Amino acid sequence: MKIQQIRNATIRITFGDKTFLIDPWLAAKGTMGCFADIPGHPYSLPDPTKEQILMPICPLPMETADVLAGIDAYIVTHIHPDHIDMVLDGTVGATLDHDLPIFVQNAEDAAVFQRSGFTDVRMLSVGSSVFGDVKLTKTPARHGVIVPCGDACGVVFEAADEQTLYVAGDTIWYEAVEQTLHAYQPPVILLNACAAETIEHGRLIMGDEDVEAVARTMPKSQLVLTHFDNVAHATITRHEMRARLFRRNVTNYVMPADGEVLTF
Repeated sequence: MKIQQIRNATIRITFGDKTFLIDPWLAAKGTMGCFADIPGHPYSLPDPTKEQILMPICPLPMETADVLAGIDAYIVTHIHPDHIDMVLDGTVGATLDHDLPIFVQNAEDAAVFQRSGFTDVRMLSVGSSVFGDVKLTKTPARHGVIVPCGDACGVVFEAADEQTLYVAGDTIWYEAVEQTLHAYQPPVILLNACAAETIEHGRLIMGDEDVEAVARTMPKSQLVLTHFDNVAHATITRHEMRARLFRRNVTNYVMPADGEVLTF
């Protein structure tokens, strides 16, 4: 398999005979706006100065056309504006090929993509979906330590000639993640880990303590850490994560730069 970090949680994954684009947030730098711009201001950040930071914080590491070239299917783990491009009329994914298959977590998300003009919307299943020679299995996620910030999911990738890959998605460490690890024993695990946080929901995704829990549970697996340095509500940068994991004696991880390709 090849895993290319694009930006934030946007990842290109070549697995088996298919290439997937995960959570394609392709907006130009700063064009999503800031938390203070959200109508009704439903989210508050512990540091209110961060509510003025324009997102995405960094540009894409390559041309949008290069990100999209050769993609066989999209996977959107949940509809949040740092995982799929959104506009004020409620439609999503304007820059994507609307005729390619797109896998989503539930009927509610499927309806949004159908209203947005996508012609081949498929729902991920806990019983697995087959695409080419790749089996995709939906896995549970908890998107917040106080109250989940909506539904989210992860995905397990399996194919005959590949190591199993677990993309955990936007989740904290909790019992269902641990159960997924024990059930699939994935040698490669992709974790969203910038410890993004709002006052209303608490920490939304993994931080260094969660990464340590995954590493201790799966000491022989390779962890790929992502979702860094592009959202205002992040509380850990790549640089700080390295220091925190050093103090926790966690070594079985890589943290790719935007644009970097990993091969397993």
